[in-house]
Amino acid sequence: MEQNIYELLEKYNLSIATAESCTGGLIAATLVNVPGISGYFGEGYITYSNEAKEKLLGVSHATLEQYGAVSSQTAEEMAKGAKQAAGTDISVISTGIAGPDGGTEDKPVGLVYLACAYEDGAPSMPCGKIKVTTERHQFSGNRQEIRAASVHAALKLVIKVIEQNYAQRSQK
Repeated sequence: MEQNIYELLEKYNLSIATAESCTGGLIAATLVNVPGISGYFGEGYITYSNEAKEKLLGVSHATLEQYGAVSSQTAEEMAKGAKQAAGTDISVISTGIAGPDGGTEDKPVGLVYLACAYEDGAPSMPCGKIKVTTERHQFSGNRQEIRAASVHAALKLVIKVIEQNYAQRSQK
């Protein structure tokens, strides 16, 4: 899948950034499996703590207080913040509970939010509005299996966002 992402980034001349909580850098590590990805992927953030989410990605303290780190609201702010901080065309983020501890009845182990931010407009045009596609997943398994499933789903999300938003633009 990372090769497919590389080819899409190259085809549409897009840059990407990552911001990761529960995956701890595995999305970025997977992307850098592909030789030449450095032309499109320049930086990633590991924002495991709430403080890092605030400091590096600009996630609102109020959002974290009201909804928690594992929420669609935080995921959206992380995605926008990573895109803006890195100055990229798109970003992909993960935030979740990989376990084995930390789950609650409302937010069980395996709950993961993924988000991908992109420009609503022509690629690389700063006048476009930042849009975010967010997905909620409930994975099962041990910590490593949940993290691996999160990476797989995040890569699928990137492919979906590029194909749905940038492929259509190039055909116009």
